[in-house]
Amino acid sequence: MTGTPHGAAAPVPGEKRGGAGPPRGRGCGSRRGQPGTATATAAPPAPDLSGRGASCDRGEEEPGRPEEPPSAAAMRPWALVLLLGALRTGGAPAPARNVLLLLADDGGFESGAYNNSAIRTPNLDALARRGLVFQNAFTSVSSCSPSRASILTGLPQHQNGMYGLHQDVHHFNSFDAVRSLPQLLSHAGVRTGIIGKKHVGPEAVYPFDFAYTEENSSVLQVGRNITRIKALVRRFLQSQDERPFFLYVAFHDPHRCGHSQPQYGAFCEKFGNGESGMGWIPDWKPQIYSPEQVQVPAFVPDTPAARADLAAQYTTIGRMDQGIGLVLEELRHAGLLNSTLVIYTSDNGIPFPGGRTNLYRSGTAEPLLLSSPEHPQRWGQVSQAFATLLDLTPTILDWFSIPYPAYSIFGTRRVQLTGKSLLPALDSEQPWATAFSSQSHHEVTMYYPMRAIQHQHFRLIHNLNYKMPFPIDQDFYVSPTFQDLLNRTRAGQPTHWNKTLHQYYYRDRWELFDCSRDPTESQNLAPDPRYADVLQLLRAQLLKWQWDTGDPWVCAPDAVLEEKLSPQCRPLHNEL
Repeated sequence: MTGTPHGAAAPVPGEKRGGAGPPRGRGCGSRRGQPGTATATAAPPAPDLSGRGASCDRGEEEPGRPEEPPSAAAMRPWALVLLLGALRTGGAPAPARNVLLLLADDGGFESGAYNNSAIRTPNLDALARRGLVFQNAFTSVSSCSPSRASILTGLPQHQNGMYGLHQDVHHFNSFDAVRSLPQLLSHAGVRTGIIGKKHVGPEAVYPFDFAYTEENSSVLQVGRNITRIKALVRRFLQSQDERPFFLYVAFHDPHRCGHSQPQYGAFCEKFGNGESGMGWIPDWKPQIYSPEQVQVPAFVPDTPAARADLAAQYTTIGRMDQGIGLVLEELRHAGLLNSTLVIYTSDNGIPFPGGRTNLYRSGTAEPLLLSSPEHPQRWGQVSQAFATLLDLTPTILDWFSIPYPAYSIFGTRRVQLTGKSLLPALDSEQPWATAFSSQSHHEVTMYYPMRAIQHQHFRLIHNLNYKMPFPIDQDFYVSPTFQDLLNRTRAGQPTHWNKTLHQYYYRDRWELFDCSRDPTESQNLAPDPRYADVLQLLRAQLLKWQWDTGDPWVCAPDAVLEEKLSPQCRPLHNEL
């Protein structure tokens, strides 16, 4: 490596340098090849997707940032917390506890672990056998950036400020004063790393010591090229020092790409498959499915177009599953599997009608696997306890024995997590039966604020902007499934769907469903006087959560929030 004094380690691209600790490994070694050149805008001529390119070996693709060690004064109390948490009864320090968070992008229940027999996901299935499977896990928001911000803060989107997508013209960011999980972990002496799709900001709120994301790489390379992901995980682990670590691997699969990279197929299912112009991912063995093989979710139209769409999605889920296997093998090879809590989930619902951007169960229910080496008694078991992605930050802090700080985002109002640690569920079944959701935007033009609660088998949704049609995002609009739905509706042909497009667009202000009797959420019980008590109970619970989390929309749509007046919700008399 030119420009480096003999005997000195060159800065690792995408990683901050620490001042203390043992020498770092070189990760990818000294092999040299052609750089991976796939981009988000054009199909390259047969790019090398092997992960052995210049960016991996010589650090020519992504610039690095110098790392400054935290001050000794700031570190001492946190280091003490970690030391005390690591001691066993005999008083000897135990191996450092670590966390690996694996995140799918628009993933659903397409896995054997969730009883889908049409798809082959051996690595997710193996992880489920070594962990606890949650049957009632929910995202707090069915949109990419808001969900990722909520995962990394433990705060709903209306509280952390990430109201919609982060990138490009959407430009949403979390509030500057938010204390994120990577911040809290880093201050406590935990090394942090992210590989894949980050999609949150600002950088000052979401800093990582080791970072290969769309901010310094091609998102296709670090999010879908599983050979590249494997190499980066190896680099992270080989450069690991004495600190415990939190590694966040955020796959870009199985997100749609028909809007951004249509040359690779509706779900980028052709990316890296070895065909002309598609590049080659050496570690990926593509699994091709026919439309007849797939299982069509009840909320998706059962049409040839939707089935072909799902078949393409299955192929990219298979790529992610193989990538998860590679990541776990790197962890095992490094001797760290038995000291690492592994979490697998997804950010939001699948990108089909009723899925992503909706607060129906079909848009918020998520896979969630928790694999703890310290809790083998629950391996292979299924939990009916309710969990939400707001629980991940308190769970990870609990794993590291790190307390949540006392602070405020605005004024003197203290921020409090409304999520819970999931670690007690690894000891025994828990009675948790409530989950909350909050959505305001997806794309910047998609203003359709909703708040929701699921308590036991009842789900209540408050559609604040119910006078307007429900908005459709860009990549879903061009999808074969939605285009077919539009064409069938215009032509007056059967849609093979459980509702009409008009019903999908225009919704009641309050929607109440009994998911035990109506799993497709087709019958709104809110106007039914027999359910008046249930409606009022859930409305009260939802409203309390909104006040507890400082929701600026708490008085909408028929009143204005005036915090210095009493009562704070001042009526508009707007006939709603």
